[in-house]
Amino acid sequence: QVQLAESGGGLVQAGGSLRLSCVVSGTIFSINVMGWYRQAPGKQRELVAAITSGGNTNYADFVKGRFTISRTNAKNTVFLQMNSLKPEDTAVYYCNADIIGRHYWGQGTQVTVSS
Repeated sequence: QVQLAESGGGLVQAGGSLRLSCVVSGTIFSINVMGWYRQAPGKQRELVAAITSGGNTNYADFVKGRFTISRTNAKNTVFLQMNSLKPEDTAVYYCNADIIGRHYWGQGTQVTVSS
């Protein structure tokens, strides 16, 4: 059974930084795309950033230049370095893994940015 475990969320002041981590465990043959999504209260879940097994990345416009996604294939881990955080970045951040066409989700980690 595949499980995703996120960590690294918390409370930070505007302009600060946080680093999220997500470890994928279980019976895994190959993880194609790993990504981070977020959901703010009253809003739909949205893509923040994604990275393929080959290292190609994709970012939402609202985080370009501030967030960096990376992954360690050997350890089935994906990271999200978040710099220059803004109050509007406040949300629950979810890790996602595409494993042979099936999507798996973590439980989410809260990120709160105070002004």
